[in-house]
Amino acid sequence: MSEWPDKWQDLPLAVLDVETTGLDANEDRVTEVAIIRFENGEVVETYGKLVNPGMPIPEESTRITGISDDDVKDAPSFAEIADEVHSRLQGVGIVAYNLSFDRGFLRNELERCDLSWPDEAPTFDPLIFARQFFKDKRRKNLGAICELLGIELKEAHRATNDATVTGHVLYAFADRLPEDLDELMMLQAQWEKIQAQEMAGWRNRGGGDSSMDSLSDAFGGQTIGLGPAYIYGDETDPLRALYKSVPEAND
Repeated sequence: MSEWPDKWQDLPLAVLDVETTGLDANEDRVTEVAIIRFENGEVVETYGKLVNPGMPIPEESTRITGISDDDVKDAPSFAEIADEVHSRLQGVGIVAYNLSFDRGFLRNELERCDLSWPDEAPTFDPLIFARQFFKDKRRKNLGAICELLGIELKEAHRATNDATVTGHVLYAFADRLPEDLDELMMLQAQWEKIQAQEMAGWRNRGGGDSSMDSLSDAFGGQTIGLGPAYIYGDETDPLRALYKSVPEAND
């Protein structure tokens, strides 16, 4: 990582969040994207766009995010903003809460436009850190962690707000993390691997489905099931739980 600063806090960060029509990055599409640039712990640029996905937005998604077909009917397609998104991912560290979800969607959207995800960029997933630092807490979704850290989250489940607080969450963890960028990358990879092994062991003992068991871990070990009584923290909608809490980064 010789082209990057020695200390991760000296690295400009692009903090991401996407809202989507569903859970499948290959079939579903982005309805909103935000990229918040942080430098030295401060927001220096806020970029957020509604996106016309070119397909109907399911009722469940609208109920969770508030984004409807009417909201995006005059919005640009992703192809129209692809260069803007791509340019904001260059020469920065990339951050997202449950990174693999947002990365999967943006990678596919960019590739449809003959652009590439910056695989060389250092990446940070505060969800991995939250699992490590708050093992005794039942809920580890973004809202729950913000509450524990005293970070205000206004209008949750909208990309700009979620991305902004995700950046603040990462910096709030700074005094618990190594300063050296390479050391932090190695530590994050180790924690991610251990967490994946722990979840795999839980699945093997219980014989459960991997996606449901991952959700249970993200919700702090609660017993969960599909249907209107699906409980995930302060929410009662299953789609958003899947959107934000399936720990796909542990693949």
